[in-house]
Order: sequence, then C-alpha cells, then structure tokens
Amino acid sequence: MMKDLKKYSNKTKAAFVLLIVMLIILLSNFKTLQNSKKANEDINAIYNDRLVVARYIFQYANELQSIKAKAIQIKLSNIQRKDIITTALKDIQNINKLYLETVLTPKERTSFVSFQTSCSAINEQSKKSNWSQVEYFSDQALQALELLSQIQIEEGKSKLSNSNALHKGNTTFGELQIALLVILGGCALYLLMSKKNKITVKIPEPPSMN
Repeated sequence: MMKDLKKYSNKTKAAFVLLIVMLIILLSNFKTLQNSKKANEDINAIYNDRLVVARYIFQYANELQSIKAKAIQIKLSNIQRKDIITTALKDIQNINKLYLETVLTPKERTSFVSFQTSCSAINEQSKKSNWSQVEYFSDQALQALELLSQIQIEEGKSKLSNSNALHKGNTTFGELQIALLVILGGCALYLLMSKKNKITVKIPEPPSMN
C-alpha cells in the first residue's frame, strides 16, 4: 500500500512538472511572437519613416540649392528669379505633404518647423526682391535639413539596435524552449517507464506418468 502511494506521489510530481514546463513553453512562445512583431514594426519604421524621409530631405536640398543659385544669379531679372523660386517652393510644399505622413519624433518636428519657417521667409524675401536675404534663409533651411538628416541616422540606428536585441531575445527563448522540451520528454519517458511490467511465474507441469 505504501509503495502504491509513493508511486502515485511520484507520478503526481512528474505530472506537475510537465504542466509547469508546458506553461513556461507557452509563455516563452508568446514572448517570442511579441518580439517578432516588434522587430517587424522596427524594420518597417526604418524603411517608411527613415529611408523614405532621407529621400525627401535630398529632394528638399536640391530645391533649396536651386533657389540659392537663382537668387544670386545676376543675369536673371527679378521676375524670372521670383517665378523660379515660386515653382521651387511649390515643389517643397508638395514634399511637405508626404513628409508629414511619416512618424515624426519631437526633436524632428522642431527641426521641421524651423525648416518651414525658413521656407516662408524665403517666400517673403523673394516677393521683396531681397536676394541676399533669400540666400541667407536658404542657408538656414539647409542647416535645418542637416539636423533632420542626423535625426534620421540616429533614429535608424536606434530602431536597428532594438530589432537586433529582439532577435537576440528570440534566439534565447528558442534555446530555452529546446531545453524545456528535453525536460518535457524526460518527464514523459519517466511516466512511461514507471509502469512496471507484471511478472508472471510459470509453474512447470508435473512429469507425465505415462
């Protein structure tokens, strides 16, 4: 009777260990899925909010360099310079619409407001034919773009580092799951082996008298 109780107790303990291991595996698997989701979001953010924005900044810079060049070009009349600068500023406004669809950090938003302020000043000074001021505010706008470009690099590095950390975490969770599965298999094997085979004793038949 005591042996049976002891045997039952060991099986109960083994079953309890199985349940704990299975729960840990489920939680680990859930965490892995969450990490994969976050890593995917970071990768998408690197493309949508950083690489694409870098292209917008390049387009901004081209337009501003054009404005700056035309502002100091003496061969052009005031009307010609105004028309060229007005067209460039309209192109910048079109890019603004796309830029504002991306996710902006507080620091990035501040620099972008500074950039827009400089562009507005360029427009005002162009209307007044004040070309030296147009050149000055073009430089100011280019400096704001330089800050925006640095932010893109910093944010991209941050997202990439976070994604790498999540990937490393998934690898660790994967190794943990393998180890737990080994334990799970060992417990299952123990439960199977704990069933002792019944021993049958065969009594030899008495020798025949015939």
